[in-house]
Amino acid sequence: MAARRKKKRSPKKTYRFQLSLPGIAGIAVVCFCLFLWMFLLGIWAGQTFLLPSARPGVETASGKSGGGDRQVETLVSRAKKKPSGNGQE
Repeated sequence: MAARRKKKRSPKKTYRFQLSLPGIAGIAVVCFCLFLWMFLLGIWAGQTFLLPSARPGVETASGKSGGGDRQVETLVSRAKKKPSGNGQE
């Protein structure tokens, strides 16, 4: 049998990053600060969207009004209804 010929491979470029211990510690501190910032931003956004500030006059689940003697208003959608095709509204 014929011997297999080896294909010549083009030399690959290899990259090497070298960091000293203070460099690694600096990157770790920066990453920690970024993760802490994102965590605190997420907590703030979650409280803003999920738990909006209590508005006076809104009735709670226990039936007590948060605004003392104020009346509770019913919220009504002001969206326009499409007229039906048969002329009735």
